[in-house]
Amino acid sequence: MREIGKIAGSTFQDVIQPRLGAARPDVRVGPTAGVDAGIVDVGGGRVMAVTTDPLFVMPALGWERAAWFAVQIVASDLATSGFPPAYLSIDLNLPPEMPDADLASLWEAVHETCHDLGIAIVTGHTGRYDGCSFPMLGGVTVWAFGETGAYVTPAFAAPGDDVIATKGPAIEATAFFGILAPDLLRDSLGADIAAEAASLFGSLTVVPDAMAAVSAGVRARGVTSLHDATERGVLGGLAEIVHATSAGMVVHQDALPVPPAVRAVCDLTGMDPFSASSEGTLLLTCRPGTAGAIIARLDDAGIPAFRIGELLPPESGATLITAGGEMPLEEPAHDPFWPALVEAIR
Repeated sequence: MREIGKIAGSTFQDVIQPRLGAARPDVRVGPTAGVDAGIVDVGGGRVMAVTTDPLFVMPALGWERAAWFAVQIVASDLATSGFPPAYLSIDLNLPPEMPDADLASLWEAVHETCHDLGIAIVTGHTGRYDGCSFPMLGGVTVWAFGETGAYVTPAFAAPGDDVIATKGPAIEATAFFGILAPDLLRDSLGADIAAEAASLFGSLTVVPDAMAAVSAGVRARGVTSLHDATERGVLGGLAEIVHATSAGMVVHQDALPVPPAVRAVCDLTGMDPFSASSEGTLLLTCRPGTAGAIIARLDDAGIPAFRIGELLPPESGATLITAGGEMPLEEPAHDPFWPALVEAIR
């Protein structure tokens, strides 16, 4: 079987990226591995940032949490442009057996999450179809408009930039264990760790992280690129930044603390915390001398942030420094989260 989840970067580069339809001069940023949002020039000194993701709904989370997470995933990708998410279109392809009462609960939570984020739902489609099943119920597109000089993308990153990460690794994987396998965690790790793991669920968004970071300045004055660490975790996200920026990188793994609940859950399940899914962990690059101000803005927002490395000239390559020594910084071959969760639930 093929690996479940996002296709490998090499497959994207070979199959998708060379075939992008008509070339239009107003597309400033197109599809690229490690870039979460596209940018289109709309004239008048303004651009549109836009991103699309599956509508990922897990009923086991409960409709409120499931909808919140489904919206936050795509809103977070849009926020990596440097703009706050503003508009949303949605395609709901529902299982035939899903009752109207469940749809109403799901939709109320989608509405509330969008309302809280300042997102207007402007169009969509809803229907029941054979072959549709959880957790993938269609797709979501989010977009926003802003000044031409205000967006960020890896093209603005350069050797010498600092690399910053927020919160820590594997927070998504740990939170899902806390919500979906609470008895296992309580029995194996104790009630305090189980509760701490579940509490991480509210951190699974980078919208506040990105908005706090860019408030310190962008491009020459601060943040040069933003990226959401999702599938394949922090290491996968850093490898994508290396590809997108065409730069080298050195990362000190020990500079990013592993929260106690994350360490305990990963030790219990055999997951590598730095390779496991970590929606909610923001990775960013910034100009030399600006990291302190950016970390201070994140701290003011209650978001822990850490300088973990630096961009280097391309010929320097990408290096990960761990307690055991140096090794190449590469995209993990797979994400250990879903297999570990399925095994734990089984």
